[in-house]
Amino acid sequence: MSTKVPESTGYGPNSQMSLFGYIVALLIALVLLPLWPAFALGWLIWRAFFAEEEEHRFEQWRRDREPRQPPSGS
Repeated sequence: MSTKVPESTGYGPNSQMSLFGYIVALLIALVLLPLWPAFALGWLIWRAFFAEEEEHRFEQWRRDREPRQPPSGS
């Protein structure tokens, strides 16, 4: 006998599907856990040798995109 996950009615959360999603996310995190040191090492190497310049902040990007002179009101 198999248990089916009920179809969402759209009126509220589907707790069975939420639980299934959390379990899958936990399993993926556990599988990828041994790879974190490799990711960290790769990121450090990339930052040391391949990063061209510091990352720009959003405010700096926005300021650089603004026009230098206000538009004329004709």
